[in-house]
Amino acid sequence: MKNRSVERLDSPTKDIRAPHRIKSHPLLPWRWQRLLVLLLSDIFALALAWQIARYLNQFYSPIPAKLVWWVWFGLPSLFWIFVALTLVLFARNGLYSASTQARNYVQAGQLVSVVYWLALVVGYFYDPKLDPPRSLFFTAWFCSIVLVITARLIANLTLRQFEQSQTRTAVFLIAPANCLKKLSESLERRSHYQIAGAALSSMANSPAIFQAIMDSKAREVLAQDLPQADLASSLYWKLRRSGISLRLMPSSREMLYRRGVPEIFAGLPTLRIAAPLIGGLDYRAKRWMDFFGAALGVIVLSPLFLMIAIAVKLSSPGPVLFRQERMGLHGQIFQVWKFRTMVTNAVDLQAGLENRNETHDGIMFKIKDDPRITSIGAFLRRTSLDELPQLFNVLRGQMSLVGPRPLPLRDVVQFDPWHHIRHQVLPGITGLWQVSGRSDIGNFDDAARLDLYYIDNWSLNLDLEILLETVRILLFGKGAY
Repeated sequence: MKNRSVERLDSPTKDIRAPHRIKSHPLLPWRWQRLLVLLLSDIFALALAWQIARYLNQFYSPIPAKLVWWVWFGLPSLFWIFVALTLVLFARNGLYSASTQARNYVQAGQLVSVVYWLALVVGYFYDPKLDPPRSLFFTAWFCSIVLVITARLIANLTLRQFEQSQTRTAVFLIAPANCLKKLSESLERRSHYQIAGAALSSMANSPAIFQAIMDSKAREVLAQDLPQADLASSLYWKLRRSGISLRLMPSSREMLYRRGVPEIFAGLPTLRIAAPLIGGLDYRAKRWMDFFGAALGVIVLSPLFLMIAIAVKLSSPGPVLFRQERMGLHGQIFQVWKFRTMVTNAVDLQAGLENRNETHDGIMFKIKDDPRITSIGAFLRRTSLDELPQLFNVLRGQMSLVGPRPLPLRDVVQFDPWHHIRHQVLPGITGLWQVSGRSDIGNFDDAARLDLYYIDNWSLNLDLEILLETVRILLFGKGAY
């Protein structure tokens, strides 16, 4: 009898990873729809790349007959093998998952290249004398990378907007008592989140709290300062088995090591942060992207520049452009350019409006209904079109397309010492702060933490993500004033 009772007690927790009975989950249909959209966008991009390559190659030489085993939908067998390998690699590397990995555009381009490199090796061993058209191969390779990344950017832009237009995401909060109110206020300012319940961190692993999470129908749990690693681990697996996502707000120490790869070193669990094989290439690529992106923007948007300039000139007396001293890289002062959105004596009037400043700490100056703003200026600010002249700041090397926003000297003199870390990188036209709430952020500490997160976790892919989100916000503007 004793053994049987022990078995009954232990069986529910024989392994925290063991799944519950398979049941339908409310997110399952959306996840499958999302996967299908990404899958079809990849296939379409690869097919278009091959069709372009075949069209251009018809002026040189066709695909050797030995490499055409069948033809489906007008495309040769070799294409379908390329597609199958690419999709398998994408799936294996999480590019169809619901996580942020699905938006890793740089890795998508790298995996496409892996397939083409593999084709070179396999082709050589298949028949060393076989000489496939080089023009076809390299054109298809280049077009595949460009079109796959472009198609994924468009697909994710559409998916993200559709997802946020659906029902609000129910979130359950777990945090210390002194943090719950602040977290609640932060989430309530975001229209696509709804607080489903809350609990104290010290009670996070109790059966009552887990049952409260289940009863709340929350889709995600946001947790801060869970007291022990086993507590967080146990909660994670309980939620995972129930199909609920867990978001942990890391401590300052965890933030230092969040980029590491888990490894066992001399029998000890460690996080390894390896140096890149060739250092500096990613930053050089960012600067080239800045220059060519800004140049292309100036050329393509020049008619819009002219239209805005005329509108500003007609709306109120004064210059078209507004120049202001801002602090940039390593504390250097430079003139930032914007389309003028206020009356010409706006700087002089600001002193009399300081008592109406809506930011909590007073570092930034924000008034929702600022009386200094002109009629056309309100529209330009809401759509962020007033920032477009900063493309010239980028061309001059004073700014980047993506980075911490340069702030007026009036704001900088009120900084705490740790705030100045943001000046260790080039300032940007847009940044993580802008796409994470823009004017909804009322405390500069919150904005500075986003800037520091960007600096610590910078990658080309993160820049692409921020640019994509900026485009989405500009099209469906929210939070700017």
